[in-house]
This record gives sequence, structure tokens and C-alpha cells, in this order.
Amino acid sequence: MKKTILIVDDDKDLSAIAADMLKTYNYEVELVTDCEQAFDRLRDRQFHLILLDINLPDGDGFYLCKELRQVSRVPVIFASARTREDDKITGLDIGGDDYLEKPYSLKELLARINALMRRTYHEDDAVSYKFGNLKIDTGTRTVFRGEKEIKLALKEYDVLNFLCTHQGQAVSKEEILHEVWGAFSEAETATVAVHIRWLREKLEEDPAKPRWIKTVWGVGYKLERDEKD
Repeated sequence: MKKTILIVDDDKDLSAIAADMLKTYNYEVELVTDCEQAFDRLRDRQFHLILLDINLPDGDGFYLCKELRQVSRVPVIFASARTREDDKITGLDIGGDDYLEKPYSLKELLARINALMRRTYHEDDAVSYKFGNLKIDTGTRTVFRGEKEIKLALKEYDVLNFLCTHQGQAVSKEEILHEVWGAFSEAETATVAVHIRWLREKLEEDPAKPRWIKTVWGVGYKLERDEKD
């Protein structure tokens, strides 16, 4: 599956050039020019990485990053003509993962993005999860129960994949909602509960007494580890 990148920059020419280059390397890219548009897109969908300018027509990238970090861990690379050390420190302190000075070379941009994607999504690790008779292959987005493939809807798979990447950890409904539906999605947490119910119906031997997808009262949900792991 293609990794998605949101570029937030009012320099339309530079953004278009960067987007064209990234698309040739199999990234899906969307462009917006200000904070309002960025918030709108982040309400509608999730992205794997955000390339964020600081000086924007209706605010600054620092504010956007601060708001984002309250609800999401999506990687953020600041790309700015502001080269003062104080700006770089601020960008990293508020939750930025990297800081790239403008003008940047496209080769360096690609290298920074590739490196951050690898660190964040562990692309060099195994791409399958197993628990009980269930197997999830993240490369093909397929799920098997024994020898039978289980068909999951897009968001069902995304919820399951998120639980897999946090296997053994309790995660809140809000965290699942933000990471799967988008950082500023207007969907309700009840949506998460519905998708959990659907997953249990498809994956559990007894959905009423789930073995794997457990409710953690007062927190959210947890995907149990297989004792054989």
C-alpha cells in the first residue's frame, strides 16, 4: 500500500515539484497551502507523514504541530526558510521529527522522508502478525483464519492493524479513532466500538467472550499476545 504524505506549504511551485518527485517513488501526496486546509484534510483521512512549512498565510506550522501532537503521533518534518537555531529547537521540542532548511535538494528530502518512514513504520521488519490460528499480512492487507481468508472492510483492517502494532498494550478508543480515521476526525468513539464488534464477529471463536480483542475497562481495547510468542 502506498504511503501517504500531506504537504502543507504556501509555496505552490516548490510543493508541486516535491510532490511530483515523491509520486515517482510510489508515495501518494496531497497539497494544501494553509492551516485551515490542513485541519480539514486531517479530519477526513490519515496520513503517514506531514511535510510542514512554518510561515503559513493563516498561522504557523508550530501551532499546527502542537495541535496535532495532542491527538496523533504521525511523523512531521518541518521544511522552512527559517534557519535560526531557536526555530529548529522549537520545531523539535514541540513534536517535530526532523527539520529541513529551504531551499532543500529533492534528493535530501527523499532521503529524510525514507529514513523517517523506515523508523516509524519498521519497514525492514517482518510484515505479518500471528496469534492463534489468525495471520495478518500487512504487505497484502490480507487476514487468514486457518486456511480461510477473512474479508475485512478498509477501516476494519486499519483498526486491526493498529491493534497489531500495539499488541499487548491497552489503547484508548480516542487513540484508535485519531490514528485510523484522522487526527481531527469528527467521527464519534462509538464508531470504534462498532468496528471492534465487527472484528470480533469475524475473527473470534466466540465473539461474546473474545480471546484476542479484549476490552480494557476505563481505557479501550487490547490485542492479546499469543503465549507462544
